[in-house]
Amino acid sequence: MNPLSIRLATLLMLSQLAAGCAFLQEHSGTAAGVVGAAGTADEMSLLTPEYAAGALIAYAIYDPFAPTWNIRVQRIDPVRVRFELRMKALHTGGEGEARQVFLRHARQLVEAEGFAGFDVVNYEEGVESTRPFARRVASGEIRLARSRVWPEF
Repeated sequence: MNPLSIRLATLLMLSQLAAGCAFLQEHSGTAAGVVGAAGTADEMSLLTPEYAAGALIAYAIYDPFAPTWNIRVQRIDPVRVRFELRMKALHTGGEGEARQVFLRHARQLVEAEGFAGFDVVNYEEGVESTRPFARRVASGEIRLARSRVWPEF
């Protein structure tokens, strides 16, 4: 593959990413910003195979489409459920959303299993010091509640 075809393939990939970002975020400036950044990178000779390989490696490690929180659900008994949340190592925000994620998944479980609601028995957040990156963690337990008005539901 010659350098010109590598540059064209890289520009094509960047334009597709820009179009996807503009579609998903519904911001007209996103596509223009990415195209402008690609032009600037080309002028600065940053579209060499070495830089492209480094960018692909960084993209693979960061994985922006992976969910920010990994959630493990453990059934303790028929009406008690424990959630273990663990944040991914490399992230761009989301540090304060553990409780929201916990409650959202609890509501989804309640609706999916036909319960009327839930009570939070306990909930805690913290930071797990692992190498090479520390991670935010959260855990909580809920008690599922049936309807008092219509107990069969």
